Amino acid sequence: MRLLFIRFSSIGDIVFTTPAIRAAKQQLPGVEIHFLTKQNMKAVTEANPYIDHFHYLERDLSTTIHQLQSIGFDYVIDLHKNFRTFKIKRALGVPSLTYKKLSWQKLVLTKLRLNFMPLRHISDRCVDTLKPLGVVNDGKGLDYFVPNQIQLNTNALPASHKNGYIALVIGASFASKKLPIEKLQELCVLLKYPIVLVGGKEDTMEGEAVSKVDPYKIFNACGKFSLHESAFIVQQSKTVISHDTGFLYIACAYHKKTVAIWGATSPALQVEPYYPSIELNSGSAQSAQATEMYYNAIVPNLSCQPCSNYGTKQCPQGHFACMRQQNISMIALKANRYYEEA
Repeated sequence: MRLLFIRFSSIGDIVFTTPAIRAAKQQLPGVEIHFLTKQNMKAVTEANPYIDHFHYLERDLSTTIHQLQSIGFDYVIDLHKNFRTFKIKRALGVPSLTYKKLSWQKLVLTKLRLNFMPLRHISDRCVDTLKPLGVVNDGKGLDYFVPNQIQLNTNALPASHKNGYIALVIGASFASKKLPIEKLQELCVLLKYPIVLVGGKEDTMEGEAVSKVDPYKIFNACGKFSLHESAFIVQQSKTVISHDTGFLYIACAYHKKTVAIWGATSPALQVEPYYPSIELNSGSAQSAQATEMYYNAIVPNLSCQPCSNYGTKQCPQGHFACMRQQNISMIALKANRYYEEA
């Protein structure tokens, strides 16, 4: 059997698909797994041992479709569900399985604050897509793999951080998902242990502003490392504090205790931290034991949250209460405790 999995973006959403890919590979005898994503998402899956062949979306969708038509798939597993995946499925003309995107439920939740979302994490829904093939959730959580040839130089981090640090992910795809700089600075003051700031090149200047609070305790790694190298930083940390962004879920894949900071989005969208579970219950692969692995930092009783599926450039209400009213002391308390428990 030859399966084509499709998920174009983003880092976190692709990581969410990994339980489905692993379960299919391990539970379907002789299955051949193909994965289609965007070229700029190549690093997220390139070392995944459960994927046999990789395909990357060309600018011209017809070129990608033509390449796929020459292979001959038994099923398309659509874990993105948009117009492009519809065109691919129609062109390939083979049976397809499509995950429940819950578009209207998300729209009603973010616009009208009426919650009709099922208590079913997006990763569970990805695995649910494979039920017609007899695939079930194995309860092993998320995966993230780094190519064997990539290592983090032993001198990449300061000597002051060699015995342990907190990874603080300051980046996010949209401003409404990020703590303001002054809140990040306040948090760093309250953290008792060395800190490594994680983010992309676009976060470098914010990282510099935050690290000035205590240049000895805080190392600004933003923009200095590749995705895989930054994943190593997360993997080697004692614990992770993160906005709703890809590194939060990479941290979950490495079984790191996390503090998840929620702004425009929220756990109500069924995208909260996801961990292995010993027992699968009827609702989700999340177990009581797994929930002790993380803390959701969210301002209570905000009538405007969540305001978006993915985040926005600025707060639609103008007050940005979801981040400006965050309990920074509680975030620091949880992170310090997780560090000490590591």
